[in-house]
Amino acid sequence: MLTFLGFAMIATFLVLIMMKKMSPIAALVLIPALFCVFAGKGAHLGDYVIDGVGKLAPTAAMLMFAIVYFGVMIDVGLFDPIVRGILRFCKADPVRVVVGTAVLAAIVSLDGDGSTTFMITVSAMYPLYKRLGLSLVVMTGVAATANGVMNTLPWGGPTARAATALKVDASDIFVPMIPALAVGLLFVFGLAYVLGLKERRRIGTLVMPGDDAEQPAEEGVPAGERLLVATGSAGGSAGPRTGGGSGSGASEPASDPGSDRASDPASDPSPYEGGFQGLDPRRATLRPRLYWFNAGLTVALLAAMITELLPIPVLFLLGAALALTVNFPHMPDQKARIAAHADNVLNVAGMVFAAAVFTGVLSGTGMVKHMADWLVGVVPEGMGPHMALVTGLLSLPLTYFMSNDGFYFGVLPVLAEAGAAHGVSPLEIARAALVGQALHMSSPLVPAVYVLVGMAKVEFGDHTRFTVKWAALTSLVVLGAGMLFGII
Repeated sequence: MLTFLGFAMIATFLVLIMMKKMSPIAALVLIPALFCVFAGKGAHLGDYVIDGVGKLAPTAAMLMFAIVYFGVMIDVGLFDPIVRGILRFCKADPVRVVVGTAVLAAIVSLDGDGSTTFMITVSAMYPLYKRLGLSLVVMTGVAATANGVMNTLPWGGPTARAATALKVDASDIFVPMIPALAVGLLFVFGLAYVLGLKERRRIGTLVMPGDDAEQPAEEGVPAGERLLVATGSAGGSAGPRTGGGSGSGASEPASDPGSDRASDPASDPSPYEGGFQGLDPRRATLRPRLYWFNAGLTVALLAAMITELLPIPVLFLLGAALALTVNFPHMPDQKARIAAHADNVLNVAGMVFAAAVFTGVLSGTGMVKHMADWLVGVVPEGMGPHMALVTGLLSLPLTYFMSNDGFYFGVLPVLAEAGAAHGVSPLEIARAALVGQALHMSSPLVPAVYVLVGMAKVEFGDHTRFTVKWAALTSLVVLGAGMLFGII
């Protein structure tokens, strides 16, 4: 009964948010509360919620102060060199823009924090997508999938959890997986290229001022559908115009979710110096004289995270306070920066605490345990020698519908024990358990995904409908590559 209720609760949640019948916060709270009553445990709902909130409170605190910290770093220009390099590569071509999104997300993912990756990627690329009229779900889907592949880094979380649960060394899990993960990342870049081609066919190719006569028409793209930039006075633009009416939304003004409009890097994403700039190089919040201080502070913060010098929420709390104090010593400026990022903080923290209701009910009622036991139990006896493959396949739905803690500490030891009975190494099981991370990063139980969709102003249901199929395919590619290389 609990197995059925668990799957029914998850299915109901996904259907309602994808059909836009409920907001994610309302669905995360009301649906589990209702199913808790159906399970006959409504009297314990309060205990389940408090327990869930207690477990997720550190995550909420970490995200709150991480948003403030990296928001300040974006404001003061720490990531501008990376952004400028990516935007030079993009050259306002939809194919390059989408591929650039994947590359930027993959590079920033090296810090092991999804919320950081999404903040920087969206802050840099959102104005460009809006100005060109590109699909924002393409941006969120590509960024989430690229980050999911990179989330398997030893300091990203899943690998450490798998190593702890199975009592093996994290490097023994991760290092042999590098070839398969590299194939997965190349697949994401290839996917970004294909999606970029679709966007190019849909809206045409933008031509920068003065380049129209020099650029030949792209193959398969009528010249009349190529976007042209109508330049205006210095520092302004009349916005893109199209010959064929494609990309009608391209000229809408875009606002950067990361700062206020008075000094916003993207409050008017006009061309600067002949090219599109996702972050205004003349914004008032820049602190070029403090660049190396901010870079050193960020490196020190990431090093402290990796070495676990202090709990991550404490590190981000200290980092945010120090970054604000040094970069904006005057109180009104500090208040302005905090206010500029308040919307993101409130949205993400609210979503995390709403998700605490969902996870609290799943765990407290025993639904998640019954679901995991049922899935393991339906594995045919003859598949025992192939438990690594089974683990890889199960990691897709289980890491999507469960937290990483629930999967790696609750389900993975059971799968490893079943594999050991048939001579399958725990290391193979652990590696296979990582392949579902590309899909996991778009799970409604991952707080960072709400940073992504919130800053990109994308409905979570739209993101889910678009991303799940491509993320699942990426995970299967990683699994297939692992088997082909003999890693899994």
